[in-house]
Amino acid sequence: MTPFMDYFDFERPSHPVGIIAMPGAAELGKKIDKYLVEWYNKKAIESNKGEKVKDTFLIDAKFPRFATGDGKGVISETVRGLDLYIVVDVGNYNCTYKLYGRDVPMSPDDHFADLKRVISAAGGKPERITVIMPMLYGGRQHRRNARESLDCAIMLQELHNMGVKEIITFDAHDPRVQNAVPLMGFDNFFPTYQIIKALYNKYHNFAFDKNHCMIVSPDEGAMGRNIYYASVLGLDLGMFYKRRDYSTVVNGRNRIVSHEYIGSSVMGMDVFVADDIIATGDSVLHLANELKQRGASRVFVLATYALFTEGLELFDKAYAEGYIEGVISTNLSFTGEELKKREWYIEADISKYIAYIISACNQNKSVSALLEPVSKIQELIEKMNGK
Repeated sequence: MTPFMDYFDFERPSHPVGIIAMPGAAELGKKIDKYLVEWYNKKAIESNKGEKVKDTFLIDAKFPRFATGDGKGVISETVRGLDLYIVVDVGNYNCTYKLYGRDVPMSPDDHFADLKRVISAAGGKPERITVIMPMLYGGRQHRRNARESLDCAIMLQELHNMGVKEIITFDAHDPRVQNAVPLMGFDNFFPTYQIIKALYNKYHNFAFDKNHCMIVSPDEGAMGRNIYYASVLGLDLGMFYKRRDYSTVVNGRNRIVSHEYIGSSVMGMDVFVADDIIATGDSVLHLANELKQRGASRVFVLATYALFTEGLELFDKAYAEGYIEGVISTNLSFTGEELKKREWYIEADISKYIAYIISACNQNKSVSALLEPVSKIQELIEKMNGK
């Protein structure tokens, strides 16, 4: 695997980097900036230039609103000629704005509108604009089954028409949505290594082999990421099939009647269930219950985005009753302090990974090693197994 520090080469021509962290992504943006400043300054000192490149790559941007809710984007410094990276978290519901004197939480629509505002404020002056949108806006509305909108595809086309050169996302619900913009860059990364590393840092009593662990997909839609986990970890794979009642629609979805398990026995095994999003959590907790009834030893839930749209109480209860051992997720989208305090929750920090991606893209280097960190995962597994 290419050494990550090879992505920093001041002798090669590249445009200056600028980062705008949108409302809701400020914490993630600061962490990314910290790594980039440290690495770039270290390279400058090593190359005997004797000066720091910059104290920060962050560019101040504001999004004031009128009392009616109308807003605008304002960039406080020049972005001319920059390789501009805009980090946006469309899932951050903790941001608010005033609407007729009331505090209103920002929806994904509001975050996307602010993104378009800041691109408009840039006025075409940056050399290149890359949008880092870990959770795709409208990502779960990626295909049309009836007379439905295609929100994600329209979002991508809008950004392309506004001059965005590339989208960087993580664990897209269906990456085939990139077909809507065949002439725009679209990189879909997976935080597999970071999640496994966070798991290792919390639990050291693992034997990652087929005799002690296995992967179980929560449904057929998640098979791709679970096949990846099973392949790189060298574990067996099982799957649950969701039997649905297609005559009934509840909250926009067909009601799940039962979960049917397909695969080898989970008796006495540590089981890892990987999915992209935990929303209400009903399905994954039902799966955990099923797995425990089938004799599973410990059940771990791996998710790129832990949203918990209906609170944490059900997971608290499942943990107390022994159905789940832990939930491992990332900081790619907002997580509240209450969640971080939970004993069963483990957060994988992805900021360093994004910093590597930004540096590689800025230097116009291949991101293949970052897209497929198989060797890094294998090294970690050997460490976990004491080899």
